[in-house]
Amino acid sequence: MAESATRYLYLTRHGEAAPDGSGLTADGRWQAVLLGRRLADRPISAVHHGPLPRAAQSARLIAEQLTAGRAASGQLDRVSPTVREEAGDYLPYVPSRPELPADSADFLLDFLAQPTAEERTRGPELARRAVRRFTGPVPGGADRHELVVTHAFLIGWLVRHALDAPPWRWLGLNSGNAALTVIRYAPGRPSAVLLHNDMRHLPDELRWTGFSPELRC
Repeated sequence: MAESATRYLYLTRHGEAAPDGSGLTADGRWQAVLLGRRLADRPISAVHHGPLPRAAQSARLIAEQLTAGRAASGQLDRVSPTVREEAGDYLPYVPSRPELPADSADFLLDFLAQPTAEERTRGPELARRAVRRFTGPVPGGADRHELVVTHAFLIGWLVRHALDAPPWRWLGLNSGNAALTVIRYAPGRPSAVLLHNDMRHLPDELRWTGFSPELRC
């Protein structure tokens, strides 16, 4: 049997987005910087991000902090973000009514009513690609730490996948801007969600952006 090692998958939603879609707000940029500082001492070897400006800008700011942290400790290697289509913003799975709890089926189906037929087809294919690329133990004898800067839907999908929950259950697994989720994939063990939606690196005024007011704790 080929040797394999543990993958630590760090997931974050982009920082707070500007309303015009051009990238991040000033708060969003600071959120990304603070997350990068939190992760600066982690041995992250790859930073992936979705193609939209808010994800690309967040990944760049985080990677700058990772590089600065390594330089401070005498390491000269830079962290360069890589765009991945499967880290983008899409619907990973569209359930049918019989899959859903009867008391929330109407609400969930109304939420999913807007996407086009193409989006309903393309999203699940990207979600399958994301699972293949980002999950499971890694080949070889060295553990791997990777960061994916993405969107709330994909984070919910990968958490659901790690817990072996029903496919529809990505719905309702929300993530705040620049919050941190970590999943561990160890050989011979079930995948483990170590953190989800952790915001301890953000000051109070920068937490819970990306949530409607009634959902903020």
